[in-house]
Amino acid sequence: MFKKLFRQNENFIDGELSPELPLPKHVAIIMDGNGRWAKKRFLPRIAGHKEGMNVVKKITRYANEMGIEVLTLYAFSTENWKRPTDEVDFLMKLPVEFFDTFVPELIQENVKVNVMGYRDDLPLHTLRAVEKAIEDTKHCTGLVLNFALNYGSRAEIVTAMKEAICELEKAGKKADEITETDIEKHLMTNGLGDPDLLIRTSGELRLSNFMLWQLAYSEFYFTDVHWPDFTEEDFLEAMIDYQNRSRRFGGL
Repeated sequence: MFKKLFRQNENFIDGELSPELPLPKHVAIIMDGNGRWAKKRFLPRIAGHKEGMNVVKKITRYANEMGIEVLTLYAFSTENWKRPTDEVDFLMKLPVEFFDTFVPELIQENVKVNVMGYRDDLPLHTLRAVEKAIEDTKHCTGLVLNFALNYGSRAEIVTAMKEAICELEKAGKKADEITETDIEKHLMTNGLGDPDLLIRTSGELRLSNFMLWQLAYSEFYFTDVHWPDFTEEDFLEAMIDYQNRSRRFGGL
């Protein structure tokens, strides 16, 4: 079925995906290498971020056509505020441009926007763009395009733990009665499921405080390709690699 789909749709690349093996339902991507991509071309770092935004659009289209259910993209971490002010300012303007130009297409393609992270710390113009995109696509039932924006996993776990304990106390229970389920329902990914596959571009081999709880049993795929150079073919290679993994979840 997949090979037939690839050949019929010019946006797809003829690959070796198996129709008998499942694709990941939830794919998470650490989009790394924008700055290094720009530096290699003697361009300012913001040029890399700009090109990276175009790649987000391309990979979103491809993942949606492939049938991926959730695509989570690490757009801005709680640690990224340490970057130079002009770069941070540019990154906070990108969602405004991205959603303004891409949401009409997302609606047409039945893609729902979700944003996880600490929104209260976002500039007002960024927050308004985020909230409008979520509102405009809330009726969509296809791919969930989930942005991790001002997101940090350690902070998320602490927040979830506090909320879970508070909920238990209100129910007259003790903190030592807390379960994984109690915590998970307060995580920012509640309802999205854990990622089946994590992709990190640009050759770095670390998680960078990204979804530490949710990635416990995810498959990892690392590539040296910088995010602005990441193509549909690179994404397809990750899917093929995933299908060749054996997921045992601690069993045999």
